[in-house]
Amino acid sequence: MQEARDLAQAAYAAWQEWSHASQEQVDRVCAAMAEAGYHASERLGRLAHEETGYGVAAHKKLKNEFGSRMVWESIRELKTVGVIRHDPERRLYEIAWPMGVVAALIPSTNPTSTAFFKALIAVKARNAIVASPHPAAARCTFEAIDTMRAAAESAGAPKGLISCMRQVSLQGTQELMTHRRTALILATGGSAMVRAAHSTGKPAYGVGPGNVPVYVDRSADVEKAARYIVASKAFDCSTICATEQAVIADRPIAARLAERMQAEGAYFCNEAE
Repeated sequence: MQEARDLAQAAYAAWQEWSHASQEQVDRVCAAMAEAGYHASERLGRLAHEETGYGVAAHKKLKNEFGSRMVWESIRELKTVGVIRHDPERRLYEIAWPMGVVAALIPSTNPTSTAFFKALIAVKARNAIVASPHPAAARCTFEAIDTMRAAAESAGAPKGLISCMRQVSLQGTQELMTHRRTALILATGGSAMVRAAHSTGKPAYGVGPGNVPVYVDRSADVEKAARYIVASKAFDCSTICATEQAVIADRPIAARLAERMQAEGAYFCNEAE
């Protein structure tokens, strides 16, 4: 709990400086973070697999690459400092201003790629971030956040802007979420944790377990649909919450879809199973 307090306070002090950074400063720091994360993707993917026992190390490497360089490429051109939009007719100006300290809860299923992208989006919007790892992934999440921290500080970010808890406990996470310096919560993980985040009285974005159906219409390319569904479900042993959890097939193509899915490696359980 004391570690949570200390990190939140340090993050707030760093944010007071970072909140006045220019767009050029922000983008320079984020670019450095993205590159550092990308180059550490293989090492951290292997570490995440070894520590948690989940997924496939090579697939986690791909997720890390996506969560670093590709996320950055998708947000690089976004303006996050000063006037970001002007409507002359309505005489309306939109001015970007950061929230403050972001508490980021990181899941064990995607412990390094989630850490990468949360750090990037927080810093891009001129926020500070304190990560709270899942106990089963404390080391690899810390290493991922520390990779981002080192790159950010080398590029000019203040110390304390990006940090990660090492003494992981429910009490510590709760303390971080409810701390007076915490302005926003990004919660990714189990349902109980997401509910806890939404119960703090602070702004919170929560993403829990997925329940993702895929509908295959009679007009679909059945072979392609089967290939994509099975590949997606198998990727990283299905640890991504957006992975397909059920297939609803239009009756005229249902049998052929099942046949093609089996050809791709899918297994259909019998009633007993």
